[in-house]
Amino acid sequence: LHDSNGFFCCLGSVLWKVERGFTWMGKIKMPTITNLGEMMAGQAKFGDKKIMVVTGTSSGLGKMTARTALRTGEYHVIGAVRDLDKMELVAELEEFDMSSFTPMECDLSSYASVDRFCAQLEEFTKGRPIDRLACNAAVYQPSLDYAKYTEDGHEQQMQINFLSHFKLISKLMPNMAKSEDARVVLVGSVTGNDNTVGGGGVYPVADLKELEGLAHGAQKPISMIDGYSFNGAKAYKDSKLCLMMLSNMLHDKYHRQTGIAFSSIYPGCIAESPLFREKRPWFRKYFPVFMKYVTGGFVGEEEAGQRLFQVMHDPRCTKSGVYWSWNGGPREGRGAEAIEKGGQIMGAGGAGGGWDSIFENDQSNKVMDSEKTLKLFKYATKITGAQWPDSNQPTSPCPTLAVIGAVTAALNAKEEMERMKGAANLGDVDILGQPIVRAEKPSGGMVPNPVAEGAFVAASLFEEVAKRQAGKVLGELPDEAVEKA
Repeated sequence: LHDSNGFFCCLGSVLWKVERGFTWMGKIKMPTITNLGEMMAGQAKFGDKKIMVVTGTSSGLGKMTARTALRTGEYHVIGAVRDLDKMELVAELEEFDMSSFTPMECDLSSYASVDRFCAQLEEFTKGRPIDRLACNAAVYQPSLDYAKYTEDGHEQQMQINFLSHFKLISKLMPNMAKSEDARVVLVGSVTGNDNTVGGGGVYPVADLKELEGLAHGAQKPISMIDGYSFNGAKAYKDSKLCLMMLSNMLHDKYHRQTGIAFSSIYPGCIAESPLFREKRPWFRKYFPVFMKYVTGGFVGEEEAGQRLFQVMHDPRCTKSGVYWSWNGGPREGRGAEAIEKGGQIMGAGGAGGGWDSIFENDQSNKVMDSEKTLKLFKYATKITGAQWPDSNQPTSPCPTLAVIGAVTAALNAKEEMERMKGAANLGDVDILGQPIVRAEKPSGGMVPNPVAEGAFVAASLFEEVAKRQAGKVLGELPDEAVEKA
């Protein structure tokens, strides 16, 4: 211990082992001149504030979410928007604290724009991890009888609402894994959840069928995820269904590995949102009235923004794999009280429930379809060029177990090579008519760890001796084991 250099070398070695073993300890790094400079630069720029990225902050839900976060003084919000001039005007009108708000261009109709945004974001954050990501931006084109396409050749709602967010998450996830409390929130919709009246009782219903459109690349003239004729309202609902399925997939695949909490939400029907700007004038006029005084499902932009912010801020919402909603029966509390309060009922019963009315909502069978979700993930990965880390579980950092594990793996590979020499002629097609993918034979290569290599040699000798002497030491096998069934 008197040798300070030896002590710190030993400490560094221990921390390196722990980092390899446990996710939470993997976020601790030994100080270096480089990362110490980054830490100081990040601290000078952001102080103790968490970094929150929200797509679509120039209007509607995204705007109100950013405003709510800024008013707490606990976040530096980065608004990913298509139109920076519009964002500048909105920020001025809403009195955003510009010392804690940074707009950046991110056009979700372009993968190239998503790539540029992520590169700019990495440079801007100065090594500080991103703590929150809200995938909020969306377009809704229910009145169109023909599809509009992006520069990448995809139907607009499909790419803006789902595919570009898919790629965005894949690029930001490694950074977010460094945060102590990272959350990714995907804005779903009741229309994508067909176990509700709003999702299953109004045509068209969200249904990806067998993903034929994605399976063939989803390029023009393909306009729908299911590969069939274009329907603007269904394209929107399908994109929201995809986001909710993606949230579940990311939770199952990466939550334990990264510590990131993945969740989806339905903040309520924001009937006066600019999302409905492409609906006909009569609809925009009467739909909010209907939602306020008949169904009770109306939620104002400000309260919806508070709800999305809550899932990114409330300690109760650190739980991953949840579909968050607010309140119960939407028809309770209607009538005179609704008229007096402009259709906005606060508390349990109406759609305008407060902070404590949040609950873990049920998801439909379509959202929970794990096999289709896996296909969706694979197709979207291929289409967007997204790169995801291999999924794995944290393992023990014990050096002894590491050596034993390496030796065992090498011995197992050796035995498997012998066993797989005697494979039966299984043919090239399975019972479902699908081509059979052959398992790759183990290489049987030596482990790169010198200690493990020595142990492997010793273990191999012991194994050979044990095989030859097994009869003498353990006795002969009984006739029943050798001759009978």
